[in-house]
Amino acid sequence: MGIMEQIGEDIKARRKVLSITQRTLAELAEVGINTLTRIEKGEGNPSLAVLEKIADTLGMELKLVVKQK
Repeated sequence: MGIMEQIGEDIKARRKVLSITQRTLAELAEVGINTLTRIEKGEGNPSLAVLEKIADTLGMELKLVVKQK
């Protein structure tokens, strides 16, 4: 599983724990519903700003992972 798929699953799981719809989350985070849907499916390449808005809305911490060789 790629990083975008994992991020999408984490967002979806948290949203469901909070019992809010995609539409509600999109409105609260001020992102488009289509954008949120793609993120939850692990598609697309959202900006860090968009991911941060969603994470903040869900009460999640956005952590960056940097792989070193």
